[in-house]
Amino acid sequence: MSDLSAPPAPRPAQRDQSLTRPEERKVVGVKYAPTGPTIDCDSGSLVLRQGEAVVVDDRRGGTVATVSVPTSARKGAGTLGRILRRAEPHDLARAQEEKRRQDDALAFARARVHALRLPIKVFRVDFDHGGDRALFLFSSEKRIDFRDLVRDLSGRLRARIEMRQVGVRDEAKLVGGIGSCGRELCCSTFLPHFGPVSIKMAKNQRLVLNPTKVAGQCGRLKCCLMYEDAQYVEASKGLPKVGKQVQTPDGVGRVDDLDILARKVRVLFMDRPPAIFDASEIHPLEPSATPTPASVTPPPQQGPALPEEDMEDLAHADKDVSASAPPPAAENAEGRGEDTEPEPK
Repeated sequence: MSDLSAPPAPRPAQRDQSLTRPEERKVVGVKYAPTGPTIDCDSGSLVLRQGEAVVVDDRRGGTVATVSVPTSARKGAGTLGRILRRAEPHDLARAQEEKRRQDDALAFARARVHALRLPIKVFRVDFDHGGDRALFLFSSEKRIDFRDLVRDLSGRLRARIEMRQVGVRDEAKLVGGIGSCGRELCCSTFLPHFGPVSIKMAKNQRLVLNPTKVAGQCGRLKCCLMYEDAQYVEASKGLPKVGKQVQTPDGVGRVDDLDILARKVRVLFMDRPPAIFDASEIHPLEPSATPTPASVTPPPQQGPALPEEDMEDLAHADKDVSASAPPPAAENAEGRGEDTEPEPK
């Protein structure tokens, strides 16, 4: 839901409709917010560098944005937004004033939520161009009657109020943060949408099923689990399963652990210490071979591992993990201080 807080779409640059073939033009990528999506715009004669502030034409006087991708020549026939100019001091002052108003509105909303004891988390507010309409984004685990909150907000801000409920993944995307890898969250930097992630991907990569290791900032399975899943599935072909008995150069043993990428197999024996073999040296157990009752040593656990059913809940089940849409039955309300009738439950 990368369009939740996006300002009005940039005004397309004027194009010669008689041109039928793509032509080269100067394109720059801009962001309206640090955690927002990158939008391509036509920079015209300007050569912009990353980090510069620019004004994007939005038919309402222009919106200040930050260059995230420097100017480069690209070929394309689609319509793009248009960069008006580099941001001037009065543009930056206007953007700073809008930011201050958003911060004040967010602080007031959180104070009213606490005073009204509403079980919701308001984490972002955006004003449209002109400031006569405010969109409050919040997360909650259930339906909320927030008519009193809407009345207080509209009376304080003198604007139409809209409350929009979003999912935990969308909240993490909009708020941003640092992941366990030490880098900014994938969802708030370059992921255009949430892909389906399942607990099976963690199993394919032989990861410890521990929420502190496989869960992201949003509390759901990490999006990065999908990046190498196909590689692990392909590399694991031809490898024996853990716990299976195999024939090795040192005799019959039982598979204890796998190094999938290196294609190494750790095998336990009944009468000798365990040994590591290349996958090409391992063969299925022949029917005439003597089986061994050697037990399989479980991988080391870093913290308590959740039961299987709890890990499935963490993943929102294998079929429904994408969570790119907000939870169902989210209540929206608008008003200028009037009571807003709740939606029928």
